[in-house]
Amino acid sequence: MTAGELVSKWITKADHDLKIGTGEMKTENPVTDMVCFHMQQCAEKYLKAFLVFNKKPFRKTHIIAELIELCKEIDDDFKELYDLEADSLTIYATEARYPDEFYIPTIEETTKCINIAKAVKTFVLNKLTSAGYKTE
Repeated sequence: MTAGELVSKWITKADHDLKIGTGEMKTENPVTDMVCFHMQQCAEKYLKAFLVFNKKPFRKTHIIAELIELCKEIDDDFKELYDLEADSLTIYATEARYPDEFYIPTIEETTKCINIAKAVKTFVLNKLTSAGYKTE
C-alpha cells in the first residue's frame, strides 16, 4: 500500500466517524457520549492522516495534543488547533466509553465537539491539499 493510499484510508475512516456522529445527532434522543467519542476519533484520524502523508512516525495514542505537537514539527500552523480547542476532544476517547467514568455530554457540548471535528477536518484537508495531496 502506498503512502497516498494509507492517507486516503485514514481520511475515509475519519469521515465515517463524522458521518456516524452527525447522523446520530439527527435522531430523537441522540447518544451524545458516543457522538463525542466519534468526534474525537475523527479529529485523531485526520491528524494521523497528515502525519502519514508527511512520513512522520507516531505511537498508538488517542491524545490529540500529542498528535498536534507532532504535526507542529512539520507545520507550525497546527498550533491554531489549540485555539479551536481540538485538544479538548481527548477526554472523549476513553471517558465516554467506560461505565466507571459514566458521563453523558449535553447536546450543546456534543454540538461543540462536532464543530471542532469539522474544523479539524477542514484545516487538515487544506494543509494536505496545499502540500500536493489529491482528494478523491
